[in-house]
Amino acid sequence: MAKPLIILLGTCDTKLDETLFLREQILKPGTADVLLVDVGCHPVQHDLIDISNTELAARASSKDAENLTRLPRAEYIKHTIEYATSLVAELFQAGQVQGIVSAAGSSGTSLVTAVMRDALPVGIPKLMVSTMASGDVKHLVEETDITLMYSVVDIAGTNFILNQILTNAAGAILGAATVYHQSKLDQGTAVSDKPQKRIAITMFGVTTPCVDAIRSHLEKHYGYEIYVFHATGSGGKAMERLIREKQLDAVLDMTTTEIADELIGGILSAGPDRLTAAAQAGIPQILSVGACDMVNFGPRDTVPDKFGHAGQNRLLYEHNPAVTLMRTSPDECREIAEFIAIKLRDHAVRPDLVQVLLPTGGVSMISTPSQPFYNPTSDAALFDTLESRLEGSGIDVYRDEHAINDSSFAVRAAEALIDLIRRAES
Repeated sequence: MAKPLIILLGTCDTKLDETLFLREQILKPGTADVLLVDVGCHPVQHDLIDISNTELAARASSKDAENLTRLPRAEYIKHTIEYATSLVAELFQAGQVQGIVSAAGSSGTSLVTAVMRDALPVGIPKLMVSTMASGDVKHLVEETDITLMYSVVDIAGTNFILNQILTNAAGAILGAATVYHQSKLDQGTAVSDKPQKRIAITMFGVTTPCVDAIRSHLEKHYGYEIYVFHATGSGGKAMERLIREKQLDAVLDMTTTEIADELIGGILSAGPDRLTAAAQAGIPQILSVGACDMVNFGPRDTVPDKFGHAGQNRLLYEHNPAVTLMRTSPDECREIAEFIAIKLRDHAVRPDLVQVLLPTGGVSMISTPSQPFYNPTSDAALFDTLESRLEGSGIDVYRDEHAINDSSFAVRAAEALIDLIRRAES
């Protein structure tokens, strides 16, 4: 059996000794191969570097290789991300990569994690040893499965502490890459009469009963594999990414609350491209408006002043000491509905495989009668706008008298998806 190949990205002009130590530790057991790629700014001559930075740039053009060292730091990083991403993606598509690792400071971490995010799909091992791994790392990881290991000391010369951490990192990426490699070999020899459908569902705390009922129904009656995504911004981004990577076959987008945060300024936005991946992929999609009755903020005193001091001009609900929810107004609900309708109309390549279900009995656990966010006027603005803006689009919109967490609504959503899946297969 061929050994797994681990790509080692190193800024060799500043971190050569540390990178070579990490390479040595990975190779020591003799169970994997390493491809060392120099992503540093200045050329380094060393026999153990498999692809130099100038060779990397030359893959684009000889002129790029000549100009690399003259570029300002920000431009060098931008261009090297492009070169390295192209190389790593090409090797992955050829089935030659089973893991990727690096050890770097702030600039190198920014460069390497961008390559990891852009070149490789979710599932392949990615490990970054970094001085930046203790703090706000969202911009490094985003919606991917990059593993960060804090270097504790600066990566500026080998020493006992750093060497132990790099040795641990070598063991971690070696183990992960070996298991990944074996799993792919096992998949290649496995025999299956019918591949399982992979179904994505979006969930929030206030839509959990709905999602649990859907998941149970689909697993029990159809044997589908269910992937639940917590609609916290990163969750929505992760789902969109996996759809683009063709790792999901259908979507029950029950909880679209991230759109409210994107438009109104909450802390759990999934960005402006939310709702595009499934529509563009043309896969079966059921969409609802779960938790669109709320915008998410941190503790109460973090609610922006535009809503009044500590949100005094708005209806707030403290979900817990760290999370404050703000009820969406009729105008905001119309804006949310406009966003959803535009995304679906502009991007759906198979409108017949998209269906919108509106739970008129309540869009979350706290928006039903007697609950704090019950507001029929706001809900009506959401429902009416979606219906009117999707009229003539080929996308079916249905109202259901139940609340989103009613088991009847959940089963209806699940069975509606089954109908779309059958339609797609016919």
